[in-house]
Amino acid sequence: MQMSIRMLRTLIAVADHGTFSAAAEAVFVTHAAVSQQMKTLEETWQIQLFDRSPRTPELTPIGRAVLAKAREVVRAYDDIVPSVLGDDGLRGEFILGAVPTTLTGLVPLSMALLKARYADLHVGLSPALSASLVLQVERGTQDAAIISKPDVLASGLEWHTVVEEPLVLITSPQVTGEDPITILRANPFIRFSRDAVVGRIVESWLQANRITVNDSMELLGLDAISSMVMANLGVSIVPAASVQSASALPLRQVALADAPPTRTLGLVYRRNTAKIRVIQEIVRALLNAVEIGEFSPDAIREAI
Repeated sequence: MQMSIRMLRTLIAVADHGTFSAAAEAVFVTHAAVSQQMKTLEETWQIQLFDRSPRTPELTPIGRAVLAKAREVVRAYDDIVPSVLGDDGLRGEFILGAVPTTLTGLVPLSMALLKARYADLHVGLSPALSASLVLQVERGTQDAAIISKPDVLASGLEWHTVVEEPLVLITSPQVTGEDPITILRANPFIRFSRDAVVGRIVESWLQANRITVNDSMELLGLDAISSMVMANLGVSIVPAASVQSASALPLRQVALADAPPTRTLGLVYRRNTAKIRVIQEIVRALLNAVEIGEFSPDAIREAI
């Protein structure tokens, strides 16, 4: 059984990473071992999983169907032990994805609270954009992910809202005035990457209000954007952090409107997961962190 599960993991790795070579790195075997495992599966089942006529082998239609079943089997195999443990699996490894904007406040505070309650639970963090994290959760390479809520979720996924964060205009202390539109029109604009959900929300708000900005750069990391703004290289629109970092820069925040646009942060996970108790405790820790509102040693000590 272990050998079969390992082969199924390799098949999944080939599909997720695109080539036999990349899959070999992902599952820590040689390229030749990946090729041999795939041939063994084909010979055992008497089917053709890959079309090898292209330079890079591609899954056949039956190969894609087998892949879908392989994901289900591996997921069920990984969930056997957590599903029968008396502590509901509140120990061992849990892989959690998170959007980069949460990594300096919400995530470290909530994970500190979680670790204080469950010392034997080890959470591995994997940062990425929301769209990538949703795909990883759906494929089973992540147990859950903290993301900006997308417009649509796949039918096999569940969503739990954690917090609504209003978007605000940030400026350096040198920039004066309280009217956001005047400030936006008078200063270079440092845009939040439109590859991210937040960036698309910002763009929609600008278009809805017919505001033309003078783009100077487009960045993904909130820390990078904040540093550029602090250097007075432009202004930006970003989420107002629900958990303030202890090292936050002293930037001015200007409200966009009486009812500003918001981004919804929450946890996405698979509907059929056996790690539901861990997910419930992660949600609890996230909500507690939002209630505390500040990531600092004092805040952690008081909460614990």
